[in-house]
Amino acid sequence: MPMPGGGGAAAAARHPPSGEAAAAAAPRDEEQQEEEGEEDLRDGGVPFFVNRGGLPVDEPTWERMWRHVGRIHPEGERVAQRIRGAADLPKIPIPSVPAFQPSTPIPERLEAVQRYIRELQYNHTGTQFFEIKKSRPLTGLMDLAKEMTKEALPIKCLEAVILGIYLTNNMTTLDRFPISFKTHFSGNYFRHIVLGVNFGGRYGALGISRREELMYKAPVFRTLSELIFDFEEAYRRCWHTLKKVKLGHCVSHDPHSVEQIEWKHSILDLDKLTREDFRKELERHARDMRLKIGKGTGPPSPTKDRKKDVSSPQRGQASPHRRNSRGDRRPSGEKKPADSKAMPDLNGYQIRV
Repeated sequence: MPMPGGGGAAAAARHPPSGEAAAAAAPRDEEQQEEEGEEDLRDGGVPFFVNRGGLPVDEPTWERMWRHVGRIHPEGERVAQRIRGAADLPKIPIPSVPAFQPSTPIPERLEAVQRYIRELQYNHTGTQFFEIKKSRPLTGLMDLAKEMTKEALPIKCLEAVILGIYLTNNMTTLDRFPISFKTHFSGNYFRHIVLGVNFGGRYGALGISRREELMYKAPVFRTLSELIFDFEEAYRRCWHTLKKVKLGHCVSHDPHSVEQIEWKHSILDLDKLTREDFRKELERHARDMRLKIGKGTGPPSPTKDRKKDVSSPQRGQASPHRRNSRGDRRPSGEKKPADSKAMPDLNGYQIRV
């Protein structure tokens, strides 16, 4: 089955290697990856790298990226040689960040935001260009999203979620929350994330994927469970079995907030839930979000102006906010089963979502 999309490597070529920043992507334990926001360092058994040196991309990261493309692409090294050996690569257009009139309806704004995310293209290189630490305060992630709009490089699903938050911050009547999926296909596990949205009591999603049906969902679903079941059916059409869903709480609209995004308030293991229990848990999470919004969640979140001594937490540090939010989560089973790490094959590459 052919893989949809493309052009990521060619688009990346507009940023030649330069700079002296170091980049590293050593594989680590999966539990540690999830705590640090790197759930996707293995995509269906196939590792991918993260550029940790910033932009412009340094020489070692650049060369490693092309070597990895040669290993994971069905055409092997030929595709890298064809792109790198081209005398005159076509100029890649830079998408314009959407701007809206105050009278523009929210659904039209969401379509424009999704169109912009899609125009950046999915990153097929196997190297994520922007390092995203889920433990960073919202203000730091918004600074990173601003950099994404400036560089206009291809992105992966987690980058699209951060960008979606950034581009919808001024839509104060829109609720945004992360939705993570874990699926199984051909002996391997796959992970994906989108930005759930709720406007006027209707649910939808923003994001990017290799599959058209696993990214944008217009806000037309009457309940959260209807939205999740639609994603589940889309996965089924790709021969993937949905194993787990993680739902976060609503994200603040304050771009200067030093709060962290709550990524995993509810963790639903489908192997341990009946269909009806799954639906009930999804609706319970929706009610929790409505109650949190209705109560205002206490005092206003600290901002750069009110709390200038706060800096981005470093890797491995656990903030009080994270510890408290973990206690609120409702996992649907006991301990997380260990994921198998079977060797990838060509079909696994083509079917990755």
